[in-house]
Amino acid sequence: MNKQLKHQIKQDELVTGVQNAASFLREHGQEVKVTAAAVVVAVLAIGGFTYYRSTRQADAERAFQAALATFHAPVAGEASPETPGGVRFAAPAEKFKQAVGEFDGVVRRYGSTDAGRRARYYAALCRLELGEAAEAEKALAEMATGDKSKLEPALARLALADAYRRSGKVDQAIDAYKQMADDATLAVPRDHVLMALSHTLEEARRLPEAGAAYRRLVDEFPSSPYAPEARQRAEYLEGASRG
Repeated sequence: MNKQLKHQIKQDELVTGVQNAASFLREHGQEVKVTAAAVVVAVLAIGGFTYYRSTRQADAERAFQAALATFHAPVAGEASPETPGGVRFAAPAEKFKQAVGEFDGVVRRYGSTDAGRRARYYAALCRLELGEAAEAEKALAEMATGDKSKLEPALARLALADAYRRSGKVDQAIDAYKQMADDATLAVPRDHVLMALSHTLEEARRLPEAGAAYRRLVDEFPSSPYAPEARQRAEYLEGASRG
């Protein structure tokens, strides 16, 4: 087949294709218009949703950071000359009361975002500081059952155990610490959990258990910043039990 013939065949195919496309458009013009319009609407909807979500997340993060600034703000007697903004509150209760209101506002408006989840955790911490233990423990217990891949549920479990210890529910605190210490998937450092467990056991005068917990920390986390103190306490309690 010579080149001229090949060229002619290609031209014929192109012309035929164009003619077929034109014929299809004449016969199905309305369907094509509807489909094109649907595609445009879908693209605009996706773009609009993406913009809305990113804007909402940015707004949530700004609101959370503002509440966090209140949470960490100094009170009278705590500030130094270098403290940015100086003293904002006369007493801790005043600060935490304002902070919990701000965190609750973030939860109401942006509860499904990462900032909203963090705000829920900090609101519970504020309530602990305000003496609202029952409400704080309830909120922390609900958060603790969340997605294990997220940091907030692990922090909630740790805060809940600390809340039990502070309110005198020692057995509940010890059980909670032990469960976390045995959880290899825990998203917070387990050496910190073991140190809290050891201190709680020692405060409860359960000295053999405290010594074993200190020793476990040293054995499992020898490079932990808690290891020197844990080793010292373990040796002291082991010596006291022999004496």
